[in-house]
Amino acid sequence: MAELRKDPILGRWVIIATERTKRPGSYHVEKDAAETDPAQCPFCLGHEDMTPPEIFAIREGRSQPNKSGWKVRVVPNKYPALGIDAPLKKWGIGMFDAMTGFGAHEVIIETPDHRREAKDQSIDEITTWLYVLQNRVRDLHNDNRFRYILVFKNKGQAAGASLSHPHHQIIGTPVTVKRVKEELDGAMDYFKLKERCVFCDIMKEETEKGERIVYENDAFIAFCPYASRFPFETWILPKQHCIDFYDNRISEKIRSLADILKVTLQKLSKALDNPEYNYIIHTAPNKFPRQGYWQTIEDDFHWHIELLPRLVKTAGFEWGSGFYINPTPPEEAAKFMRESKV
Repeated sequence: MAELRKDPILGRWVIIATERTKRPGSYHVEKDAAETDPAQCPFCLGHEDMTPPEIFAIREGRSQPNKSGWKVRVVPNKYPALGIDAPLKKWGIGMFDAMTGFGAHEVIIETPDHRREAKDQSIDEITTWLYVLQNRVRDLHNDNRFRYILVFKNKGQAAGASLSHPHHQIIGTPVTVKRVKEELDGAMDYFKLKERCVFCDIMKEETEKGERIVYENDAFIAFCPYASRFPFETWILPKQHCIDFYDNRISEKIRSLADILKVTLQKLSKALDNPEYNYIIHTAPNKFPRQGYWQTIEDDFHWHIELLPRLVKTAGFEWGSGFYINPTPPEEAAKFMRESKV
């Protein structure tokens, strides 16, 4: 029989459709149809003039900005969703609210190698671009006009990537994005009720049970959530309570983060034949003092990564109800990934 499971953070219900359970080999895994010709790729070495001028870069020796010789490069998105030069203004139109399209939209090019995905990169390479991601979030938080900085990666056309060269994106918004706001509210409500962090409680439960754990090291844990929305959905959390991705405590453990990210992506690739995916870093919003700002965020929230393979389509029932239907129980998904040798 199908089973309904409740997400302890959002209160959202998920249907685990056990009567139509799908094993990893039974998924039709989308293959990246957006493979970019390296000769035309603006993110490849030697094509620096095909992007807007760089914002930041990790370079070798004395190589010059916007020239070859970089290891990681940050540039403005050529087609930004929001613009840093727009003034931040709000207004009403009758009952409706609007504001200018102020924001930031940056691209972090992980590597000069066009085909070297994160799962194939060394721990040193991953550590380097993780430091760069931290640096950019920290820098954007210095501007009080930003309420939230979202870091995400799209791999493959089905995941929304228009270029196949390995890269992340960062979008800074003048409002806290809805999905994170729901997590923040859920975490705060849980803390008010129990005076504990819901994410820490989840980790404790998952560690005791063990059946949904994918991989762990000294500082991080990866597991398939109890109420997974999608098959093989995997979360990565720091074991030490921490609300900010760019916190110095994370910087001290950055190689452990690189390790768990690499191994989890390798296991996902091995289990599902290199699927397309999204992953999102959910960190705390910009925490400058303002009216109505809650006092418990340092205790109630916990930053994390949500990894979402593109295996099933979201259809009418999901859009209409807010429920998700997951045909692979997270216990089976975690077991299959855990046992995948990488």
